[in-house]
Amino acid sequence: MESAKSNMNGHQNIIVMRHGDRLDHCEPLWVSTTERPWDPPLVHDGKVRAFQTGQRIRSQIEFPIHRVFVSPFLRCIQTASEVVAALSAVDLDHIAMPSIDNSKLKVAIEFGLCETLNTVAIKSDVVPKDGKFDFKFSDIEAMFPEGTFDHKVDMAYKEFPQWGETVEDYKERYVNTLKILAEKYPSENLLLVTHWGGVSSMLYRYFKDATKYLVDYCGCVELRRQILDDDAFGDSEEFAVVSSHGVAFKDNKLPIHGLITIQSPI
Repeated sequence: MESAKSNMNGHQNIIVMRHGDRLDHCEPLWVSTTERPWDPPLVHDGKVRAFQTGQRIRSQIEFPIHRVFVSPFLRCIQTASEVVAALSAVDLDHIAMPSIDNSKLKVAIEFGLCETLNTVAIKSDVVPKDGKFDFKFSDIEAMFPEGTFDHKVDMAYKEFPQWGETVEDYKERYVNTLKILAEKYPSENLLLVTHWGGVSSMLYRYFKDATKYLVDYCGCVELRRQILDDDAFGDSEEFAVVSSHGVAFKDNKLPIHGLITIQSPI
């Protein structure tokens, strides 16, 4: 994008976000009435929370979002749709918002951000009998403003992960996805919409300790690193967690806050 480099201010920013409130956790009987019990949508409150999260992101950050990468699961697609609507809105209830041009942002599906594909996250009785987690990209595209969906983007993970992946498999997948996308678009700010496992695993992998994380619906962390030049990063470059919302340490329930430096895998 032509305007990307001029809006970076010497840094790349990446927001990693969990989806909103899912229907099956609010209405357990829903799984017995649908053809896709493994792919629940958001409840109304989840859509509201996602839109409000988009508003909060827009009001608090000082940079535009250039690209949004989304897990293909419906709850993430609907979350991203609401966030994009909030980021792109010309006027938000007549509230004065920062003059950040998010109108040209692009959206793409990323298989590397999909749900953890094992029985820890998806019950075996709702897994597709044919083993195919099918997604219709035309239906997904229709959920976003016209011209927003980018068909030319190559996914970091070009094939859908295999069912039965181990804990180490999915942790590695999430971290590699962040690494690949950051390297591929170093002059653009990214929003990654994923699942609890995605947000938690990226933090867990970076800190390399025994701490795990609680991630609320629409919980997110903002990562930032300095860019040395247009085409390269030095070995000493690091991401830092510069802000978080709805993410806490599991062992003591304390929120993640302040400037927390983490080693970049890049």
